[in-house]
Amino acid sequence: MTTVTSQEIAQFRSQLADNPKAMEALDLIEDCEGDLEDAAMTLAIKAGQEPERANSEWLDALARKWRAVICQEEFRGDLLDGSVKEMMEHLKTMPAFPQILATPVLIYVLKQGVNNFCQPLDLLK
Repeated sequence: MTTVTSQEIAQFRSQLADNPKAMEALDLIEDCEGDLEDAAMTLAIKAGQEPERANSEWLDALARKWRAVICQEEFRGDLLDGSVKEMMEHLKTMPAFPQILATPVLIYVLKQGVNNFCQPLDLLK
C-alpha cells in the first residue's frame, strides 16, 4: 500500500488548485485515509474502467503503461522537484490518458522515486 500523508495532499492541493479533476482525486485520496491504490481503484471504476488486478498491481501497471510519457526529459526535472503541474498539463493533451487518474498516477511515481521509476527507460539509452 502506498500512503499519502495529509501534508503531501496539502502540497499537491496547492500545486493543482486550478484543476478540478485533481482536486476530486485528492479529496478521494484523503477520504481513503491516504491509501493511494484504493483511491485510484475507486476513481478508475468511476471513470468506467474495470481493473482486473489487485489495487497495488493495477496502479503500478497503469503507471508503467505511461512510463515513456511520464519520464520525458523536459518534465523529469519538475517531477524530481516534486512538482506535477507541468506533467498534469501535458497529460491533458493526451485523449487516451484517463484524466481523473493523472493525480494518483503521478503521486505514485513520486512515491516510487522518479529516477527509480524511469530507470528501465534510462537503461535503453
